[in-house]
Amino acid sequence: LPDEPDAGVSFVRSDLANRPRVPVSIRHVADRSRRTTLETPHAKIEMVEHVLAAVAGLAIDNCRIEIDASETPGCDGSSSSFVQALAAAGRVEQHSPRALLVVDRPCSVVEGDAMLAVHPPTGDGLVISYNLDYGRGNPIGRQSYFIRVTPESFREELAETRTFLLREEAESLRAQGLGAGVSTGDLLIFGPEGPIDNRLRFPEEPARHKILDLIGDLALLGCDLHGHVIAHKSGHRLNAELVRQLSQRLDPAETKPETPPALDVRQIAQILPHRYPFLMVDRVVELDSGVRAVGIKNVTINEPFFQGHWPGRPIMPGVMIVEAMAQLSGLLFSQETCNQNHISMLLSMDNVKLRRPVVPGDQLVLEAEAVRVKQRTFQVRARALVSGRVAAEADFRFVRLDAQAA
Repeated sequence: LPDEPDAGVSFVRSDLANRPRVPVSIRHVADRSRRTTLETPHAKIEMVEHVLAAVAGLAIDNCRIEIDASETPGCDGSSSSFVQALAAAGRVEQHSPRALLVVDRPCSVVEGDAMLAVHPPTGDGLVISYNLDYGRGNPIGRQSYFIRVTPESFREELAETRTFLLREEAESLRAQGLGAGVSTGDLLIFGPEGPIDNRLRFPEEPARHKILDLIGDLALLGCDLHGHVIAHKSGHRLNAELVRQLSQRLDPAETKPETPPALDVRQIAQILPHRYPFLMVDRVVELDSGVRAVGIKNVTINEPFFQGHWPGRPIMPGVMIVEAMAQLSGLLFSQETCNQNHISMLLSMDNVKLRRPVVPGDQLVLEAEAVRVKQRTFQVRARALVSGRVAAEADFRFVRLDAQAA
């Protein structure tokens, strides 16, 4: 469905109460293997890469995708069905210009022997080179593909390429209870002699499909990208990491004046009863009172807890990360007029997960979103991120108390 200018691309879960919207953004990417998943406190959409590849490959923007399930249709493992649906719907030119990031300096990410880099373009547009290497004696072997991405080249060279697996990978997934309804006729499953019960649509279909996935993941940037992307054995996890690195260039300090914080540390201290060494939010950069807040906690070696946790390998205690998220959650309702003489007291914590260690030099980006609000209590879903990756998450329940009585 069409959306307003500058709205970008988003999913809407039509099967859930209040029809929650999930914006297509690297900020909402969940840590999953073998697929790209978007998740907010209110909804989750699994396996978005093939839909987003179709939208981005056809140069479509400001699109609302309604879905009545938690996972997009698998179809034949390609973007072909989505391309056909978009073509049938048609498109209308809008007057607002599309955001654009032109790569002016190289950027690269590495994980093991996989590498993904983007370099300044030699012309306009996006060029992608992909090198797939499964080694000698493997039924897939080594493949490479190069393409200048346009709507025409996407339709003709990439859209019909399908998801592929080695037979051993498919058997492992089935043992985990995944893909039970998928047959060798649906996906490219490679045995020792090549595709099982299936035929390749292109000689280098796996390498082409890797480019299709990459285009879908690059859509998480939220703008057009002009540059030359070079990929070697990369997948969704590395694709997302490159987008995180590039997204920092969309809002650099040198291109626009620094936005003053919604709450600085002095204002935070006027609201929260906490003091050193227990005030765990340095500033609030976004605050939509009663809806959503984003805060910052800078982690330095001077934190008092590093003296004992642990002296030889300093790691921020998980309970302190949870405390930082809880404090931001309390600040979420601090600006409501009816709460000027109240404080928020923590009642319970659920679904607490510590995902990765936090060390000196890290910057915790704290996010809190209201889930349910009543007259005296409210529930908040919060998470803490480092470099775009989730370090911790939790659900909190608070009660409002009279400040003087408390």
